[in-house]
Amino acid sequence: MAEQNNKGKDQDLNKLQMVRREKLADLQAAGKDPFVITKYDVQQHSADVKEMYTAHEAELLAGRQTPSVEDLEEAEKREVLNNDYNERRAIMDASPINVSFAGRMMFKRVMGKASFCNIADLKGRMQAYISRDAIGDDAYADFKKSDIGDIFGIKGFIFRTKTGEISVHAEEITLLSKSLQVLPEKFHGITDTDMRYRQRYVDLIMNPEVKDTFVKRSQIIKEIRKFLDGRDFMEVETPTLVSNAGGAAARPFETHYNALDEDVKLRISLELYLKRLIVGGLERVYEIGRVYRNEGVDTRHNPEFTLMELYQAYTDYEGMMELTESMFRHLAKTVCGTTEITYNGTKIDLGKPFRRLTMNDAIKEYAGVDFDTIKTDEEAKALAKERGIEFEERHTKGDIINLFFEEYCEENLIQPTFIMDHPLAISPLTKKKPSDPEKVERFELFINTWEMCNAYSELNDPIDQRERFAQQDKNAENGDEEAQHTDEDFLNALAVGMPPTGGMGMGIDRLVMLLTNSQTIRDVIAFPTMKPVGASKSANKPVAEPKEEKIDFSKVEVEPLFKDFVDFDTFSKSDFRAVKVKECTVVPKSKKLLQFTLDDGTGTDRTILSGIHAYYEPEELVGKTLIAITNLPPRAMMGIDSCGMLLSAVHEEEGEEKLHLLMVDNHIPAGAKLY
Repeated sequence: MAEQNNKGKDQDLNKLQMVRREKLADLQAAGKDPFVITKYDVQQHSADVKEMYTAHEAELLAGRQTPSVEDLEEAEKREVLNNDYNERRAIMDASPINVSFAGRMMFKRVMGKASFCNIADLKGRMQAYISRDAIGDDAYADFKKSDIGDIFGIKGFIFRTKTGEISVHAEEITLLSKSLQVLPEKFHGITDTDMRYRQRYVDLIMNPEVKDTFVKRSQIIKEIRKFLDGRDFMEVETPTLVSNAGGAAARPFETHYNALDEDVKLRISLELYLKRLIVGGLERVYEIGRVYRNEGVDTRHNPEFTLMELYQAYTDYEGMMELTESMFRHLAKTVCGTTEITYNGTKIDLGKPFRRLTMNDAIKEYAGVDFDTIKTDEEAKALAKERGIEFEERHTKGDIINLFFEEYCEENLIQPTFIMDHPLAISPLTKKKPSDPEKVERFELFINTWEMCNAYSELNDPIDQRERFAQQDKNAENGDEEAQHTDEDFLNALAVGMPPTGGMGMGIDRLVMLLTNSQTIRDVIAFPTMKPVGASKSANKPVAEPKEEKIDFSKVEVEPLFKDFVDFDTFSKSDFRAVKVKECTVVPKSKKLLQFTLDDGTGTDRTILSGIHAYYEPEELVGKTLIAITNLPPRAMMGIDSCGMLLSAVHEEEGEEKLHLLMVDNHIPAGAKLY
C-alpha cells in the first residue's frame, strides 16, 4: 500500500513538472523567454527596504500619535483606524521611496485584480503587492500563471499595509528564471536530513536558518583574517598535493600526477610548509585552507575540512595561548554580539580567563591517577588494564596518558580550558619542556568537550627532529597508519635555521559549529562528504533494464543450529524492538566500534555500541530501521554504556566472515515490538 502511495505521489510530481515546462514553452512562444535575460538592476535587498522605510516613516510621521479607540464601538473603531491609516499612507506616498529588488517567490495569493506574493533574497523576505492596474493586463495574466520557486525582479515603491507589514507596491515585474522543479511543501519544508545535505541548494531555499549559518560562517572567517591582519600576520598559500603528507597523525588520500608519473598525497595539515616560510624570514604567517584526511565520517569529522594554521617567530606556546584566547573572545563579540554563548542549551563563557591545566593534572583531577609517579611503560599498561582501557602493544607511557585523558577528562571540559604539557610520545613536532624532557610545550584548547585547537612551542632542533621522525617511521612499520614519515627537505630547512616559534592550528568547521549552535559538522559545510547514490553516478547515462540479482550461496557456511532448546518463558523475556538510527559515529580510538543513537519509541534516546565498523561506515546507517534487544543490562565499552544489542546475520564465505545488520522497512515505527 505504501509503495502504491509513493508511486502516486511521483506521478503527481511528474504531472506538475510537465505543467511547468508547458508554461515555459508558452512564454518562449510569446517571446518572453526568461532564460535570455542576462542581468537585472538589483539596488536593495529585503532587509534594506525595511530599514529604509522604517527610517523614512520615523522622519515623516514624527510626533504623530495613534488615535485612541478604547471606548468606541467596533464599527467606529474600524472607521477611526482606517482614516488614520489612510492619512499616514497619504503622507508617505507623497514622498515615495522607489526600490528595485529581486528574489525567489515563496508564496502567492491571487485575489482577482490584485495579488500578494512573498519574495526571498539573501537578507530575508519581502512582501510585494501586484495589481493589474499598476503592471498591466498582460503582465498580470503572466504573473497569475507563475509558480512557487520562480525568480522575479520587482520595481516599485514601499508602503505599509493595514496589517502593518512593510511591502513593495510593484510597478514593474520581470520573470528572471522559471523554476521547473517543485519545491517541498511550505509548512513541512525539507526535513529529510540526507536530502538536505545532498541538495543543499533546496535546503538553503526552504530553511532560512541554514542560510544564516553559512552567512555567519563567512563572517567568522572574515573576522579571523581581520584579527590576524591586525597583528601583522601575512596570509599565504601552500601546496595541496605533496609527496610526504606530514604535520598531523592522520591517514592521507593518495593520487597520481600523470605528467610527472609520480604518486602524491593530499595534504593532511598546513604545518611543514608554513614553517619553511618562517625559516625564510616571513616572521608571522597563516593559511586558511582545505585539508584531507582519509578517515571516518561522524558528527564532528568530515574527510575534507577547513583548517587555519598560524606561526609566529620569537614566541612560544604561552604567546599562542594569549593569541588564541584573544581571538576566541574577538570572534564571540563580533559574530555573536556577546562573549557568553549557548551551545545546545549549555552556557559557555568566553569572556572569563580560560582555565589552564596540565594533562597530568587533569587526569589526576578526573581519574584519580598521578602519572608523574608512574615511571615505566609496563606500569602504565598495567594501570590501563586495571581500568579497562584498550591499548596496543606498541603504546608507550605517553600514549597511555593520552588514552586516560580521552577516557576520563574530555567529557568534563565544557568551559574553555587549555590542556598543557603533553607527553613527548604523542608530539613529534614540539619542543621538550626544559624542566621535564618527557613532556613538551604544547596545549590543546577544549570547549564543550571538543578539542578546538592545538598549539606548540615549535621544535627547531634538526637533530632532535630527525630522531623523532625516525621513531615515527618505526611506528609506521609496526602498523600505525597515522604515523608521520621523515621529511628530508623539512629537516634541511631546520638545518638552515628556524628561530624560536609558536604555532597554532584550528579547525574552522568545529569553530563554526560552536558559534552557530549547529549539532553536526555537516550543518556547517555547504557540501559535506556523502556516500554516492546511483542517480548521481549515472545521471546522464541511459537507464538499463533492471536485472534480478542472482545470489550465489554455494560457498557460504553458516553456524550449525543449536541442539539445546530454550524454554518459551526465557525466550519471551527478551524484548525485540524496531529502532531508528538517529546518529551513528565512530567511537574515538576504536577501530571496530560504532556508537548508535537510537529512537526506540520511548522519547528518550538509546545508545548502543556495536563492533561492526569493518562492515559499515556510519553515514550509511543513519535513517535506517534496525532490530535491537532493548532489555539487556548496560555494558560499559570504551567508557560508554551500551544499552542493548543490535541484531546481525553472520556467515562465512570462502573463509571470510560476513555480517549484515538486520534492517527492516522504514514504515515500521520506532518501538514496534517483534513477536
